[in-house]
Amino acid sequence: MSADRKVMSARTRPGAQSISCILDSHPEAISAGLQEMFSCDILQALTEDSRGTVEIVLAEVLNNVVEHAYARYPGRIEVTITSGEGYLFVRMADNGLPMPGGDLPGGALGRAMNIQDLPEGGFGWYLIRSLSQELTYLRDGPDNVLSFCIGVDYPT
Repeated sequence: MSADRKVMSARTRPGAQSISCILDSHPEAISAGLQEMFSCDILQALTEDSRGTVEIVLAEVLNNVVEHAYARYPGRIEVTITSGEGYLFVRMADNGLPMPGGDLPGGALGRAMNIQDLPEGGFGWYLIRSLSQELTYLRDGPDNVLSFCIGVDYPT
């Protein structure tokens, strides 16, 4: 089952929590939106390590949407996060430019280099792919839809 379908399925489970927000596609709105999301119970309930993982993935994806999907014009990003048993299910949608070639970037790391030779960026899709599961992308008419799961822990 795709992550997108798991989001819909998880919403119907007893006790499942969900948050949704719409963010403008500029860095200040992304930063403020992340702060607002992380003040919600669904993310506050996670362990510190899990919150850190979720923050990395959400920030990387949202920044990619701002920098690439909305490179030519501004727009909005819809984010839905739903809790599941040991997972958060995330769905993001925007009506920006489609992924090049209609598919997700590979996210492979290049060959090993000396630390001083490492580029400043280019690790985003590697991090996203490494820290999430069931990553799916589709172009639905004018919309990009990205869905994924992130394994999470709760304090005991």
